[in-house]
Amino acid sequence: MGYPVILCLRGRQAVVVGGGKVAARKIHGLLEAGAEIVMIAPEAERELQALATEGVIVWKKKRFDPDDLAGAFLVIAATNDRKVNEAVAQAAAPGQLVNVVDDPERCDFHVPAVVRRGPLTIAVSTGGASPAVARRIRRELEEQYGEEYGPYLEFLQRARDIVLREVDDAEGRKRLFRALAADSFRQNGRWDEKFAHLLTIEKERNREGRDGND
Repeated sequence: MGYPVILCLRGRQAVVVGGGKVAARKIHGLLEAGAEIVMIAPEAERELQALATEGVIVWKKKRFDPDDLAGAFLVIAATNDRKVNEAVAQAAAPGQLVNVVDDPERCDFHVPAVVRRGPLTIAVSTGGASPAVARRIRRELEEQYGEEYGPYLEFLQRARDIVLREVDDAEGRKRLFRALAADSFRQNGRWDEKFAHLLTIEKERNREGRDGND
């Protein structure tokens, strides 16, 4: 059983060995996380060639060499050659996180199937047992948590900052956070208007409580 985490990769180097479709999926996921990507491959998919031409990733057009892993925080072996993937795993230094796409037993971590809705990230992993099942569950979650969750979570972040700044009472904050997280609030749609109303009520309650104690 693994330990689920969300890695902060912004500004960290990720080396992907391979330039095929699997490597492309891994690279796009790493780009979403803000990693600085170096791809090692003698050939690459057109979309990856385009990313290299645009300077989005660094492409070392060559076969893998152990020195290619120098400075990497995270390493993904994504070729269709088991011998190359094994060589990548063996070349990794202590402390480097390694994923070998065709060999779960050689992985320090597994890349889950992911649903992203703005700040919301939902990850599904079967520990490498069945990526197909993970993808099926991801599709179900995509239907359950629609695109509206992106702007909704962004609104909640703004609202949370306002509550923490303007509401001193701890219980009052909890009441507001529970109200904002309710499905009925999300489905209402008029988030700013409803929040302003709830905030006013909570401030009045807080003010009345202070007056009653004077």
